[in-house]
This record gives sequence, C-alpha cells and structure tokens, in this order.
Amino acid sequence: MKRRIRRLAWILWPSFLLACVVEMLVFAMVDPSDVHWRGEPLPLSRQGLYTASFFVFWILAMGSSALTALLAMSRREVNTPGDGA
Repeated sequence: MKRRIRRLAWILWPSFLLACVVEMLVFAMVDPSDVHWRGEPLPLSRQGLYTASFFVFWILAMGSSALTALLAMSRREVNTPGDGA
C-alpha cells in the first residue's frame, strides 16, 4: 500500500507543479476575457477560467507523469496481480 501511495505522490506532485508553471505562462500572454469558444465568449468569470484551465493543465500533466511512472516500472511490477487487499 505504501508503494502505491508513493507512486501516486510521484505522479500528482510534479504534475501539480507543472500545471502551476503552465498556468502562469499561458495567462501571462492571454487575457481570460479574450478567450472565445466557437466565436462566442466563454460564460465563465476570469477566476472561473483560471480554475478550469488549471485543472485541465493538471490532468494533462498527470497523464504524462503517469505514463512516465508506468514506463519506469519493471515487467514484474506491471504483470503482478494486485496485493489482494
């Protein structure tokens, strides 16, 4: 169980930090009030757009970190069934 928690931390923490950096970089160049979807402004406040985009960035970074964690696992770890708990 400790191994799973540690691996989850290896995925969540770096992806969180990357999402923070990407959020700062994107919104340093893009004004949230200028964001449109299909020609119409989004029905979100600035704070709402910041929040939604942060979670999108975090999810994308989590996918990347999870893939890296999967590729770093040995063949035995990948093919071993669960611990039965």
